Amino acid sequence: MTHQLKALMTIIRDQNTPRGDFVFYSDRVIRLLVEEGLNYLPVVNKEVITPMGVPFQGVAFEGRICGVSIMRAGESMEQGLRDVCTSVRIGKVLIQRDERTAQPKLYYSKLPKDIANRWVLLLDPMLATGGSAIKCIEVLLEAGVKEERILFINLICSPEGALAMLEQFPKLQIITAEIDEGMDQQKFILPGLGDFGDRYFGTED
Repeated sequence: MTHQLKALMTIIRDQNTPRGDFVFYSDRVIRLLVEEGLNYLPVVNKEVITPMGVPFQGVAFEGRICGVSIMRAGESMEQGLRDVCTSVRIGKVLIQRDERTAQPKLYYSKLPKDIANRWVLLLDPMLATGGSAIKCIEVLLEAGVKEERILFINLICSPEGALAMLEQFPKLQIITAEIDEGMDQQKFILPGLGDFGDRYFGTED
């Protein structure tokens, strides 16, 4: 981890950080993570001619991408993706725990029609048990997305959540800022940063 990223994470973890600063510095972290995620996309050789009339041997991204945010906290990461990838298509998935079975349940899904032909940046800032993210990946696979084309972009994850995801989806790529120590009995990440969605959207009690 770079000193810059560590400093940004320290700010957003601080319980005394005002909401305006929390949003500003979270957005900076999100953009860094999206930029890192793009490094995992395949490229092809491409030659261009510079203004000096000289050919330059470079590369271009191969294939198209889209974002999928896990509502509601994942929606906070959409602007960071748009800042880097203009006109990017973004799908949404709502997954909540079924009170009867205590298992993640899909309540809403709206994905690009051609998502099976795209690389998918799956957006969710916090990964605790991994239940919601795993359910979302199952939705993506059912829509025809290849497992190796899913990049999970995340700020903080627990070791248990990351392990659960990779055990079930070994071809998945996880791009995260930090892996924390673990979870408490209520399945909150420790040391964590609290409820990311509430702090970002200003809906704390």
